Amino acid sequence: MFAWERLLEQSHSCGHFVQLYQDERALGRNVGVFFWEGLRRGGSVLAITTPGHRKLFEQELERLGANVADLREGGRLLFLDAQSTLAEVTLNGQPEWARFEETIRAALRNFAPSTVAEDLRAYGEMVGILWNARQYAAAVRLEQLWNKLLESAHFSLYCAYAIDVFGNDFQAANLECVLRAHTHVMPGEIGGALEAALHRSMNEILGPHADELRARTNGSRQPGWAIMPNAEWMILWLRENLPAQADNIVRRARDYYKQLSGISPLRALADTD
Repeated sequence: MFAWERLLEQSHSCGHFVQLYQDERALGRNVGVFFWEGLRRGGSVLAITTPGHRKLFEQELERLGANVADLREGGRLLFLDAQSTLAEVTLNGQPEWARFEETIRAALRNFAPSTVAEDLRAYGEMVGILWNARQYAAAVRLEQLWNKLLESAHFSLYCAYAIDVFGNDFQAANLECVLRAHTHVMPGEIGGALEAALHRSMNEILGPHADELRARTNGSRQPGWAIMPNAEWMILWLRENLPAQADNIVRRARDYYKQLSGISPLRALADTD
């Protein structure tokens, strides 16, 4: 089992995870594990999702062995619509603390105290909706409100943004506020294919300098940022510190990643189960 899989399984009160994803099946796999590990321990799950992702997560829970209907009827699994919930917590286009607290605490009160005490996990993609609409300040504000609630409500939270780590938008300057708002960045692919693809690309393009650069990136993590996988961090570092070669390295790494993972991160993960 990989270390990131263990992180998904364990209970982390006040943990605030984020996944940057391109393949929605990879998102479904990770979030499904996050939900199921809490539920099978007797905990509860609040999921604020789009309709498409709700179906994806329900299917993944069923694949893992959950009876979704029973969990919903038993008051341990609650789905809310992300778009309508976002409308409830915003005022004049910005998330507002009083509205947010009232809405989320009301949702949390649906869970029995006994199940909440075991392991309460939440998933939210309201921030992803705001980010996709380029309402970046509102997305960061909403993350701050989640963190404020986490200080007193004692649950763990999983967020998701549709951001391609191979894309030009995946740069430190664009994402610093997001990285500072979370405790961990979850890898879109846990099996190691992304890191292997990046190493191969760096070796071919940078030659003997690749090992030296890898050593430099290992010692240059930003204080205050979320803990993040090596591959994602190296891509950020390359774009910031080696811009002339970063595009070629990342472009070739994308091609190798598709070969190693069979395009789907889920397929690579299935081989390790």
